[in-house]
Amino acid sequence: MKVLIIEDDDSIAEMYRLRLVADGYEVVIGHDGEKGLQLAATRPDFIYLDVRLPGIDGFEVLGRLRSEPATASIPVIILSNYGDPALRQRGLSLGAQEFATKADMTPAALSSTVKRFIGTPGAAS
Repeated sequence: MKVLIIEDDDSIAEMYRLRLVADGYEVVIGHDGEKGLQLAATRPDFIYLDVRLPGIDGFEVLGRLRSEPATASIPVIILSNYGDPALRQRGLSLGAQEFATKADMTPAALSSTVKRFIGTPGAAS
């Protein structure tokens, strides 16, 4: 099971990557919107998406993901430093399953969210 993290902060991306790998997931990281879209074309099972990214912002990335049949149904959780209700509503209206703030998303909570959406690697279906 592959998780894509689209996050420009290397330390945050690595912290989340380490936890997900320890829990058995394959993890790829896109450090900007363009790279995230390229990696999404490989059809990961789940995507964590930051809002503020270099180049294309997270909302634009989400809109493009939802407009492509190959990526339209991949679960996406927006993970942002900003908990503003207007931003949250915008992300959800564009098709994100959830909008979470980084301050509330520990690596363990992040992993639990992935498990809730796509299951545990190696678990019987």
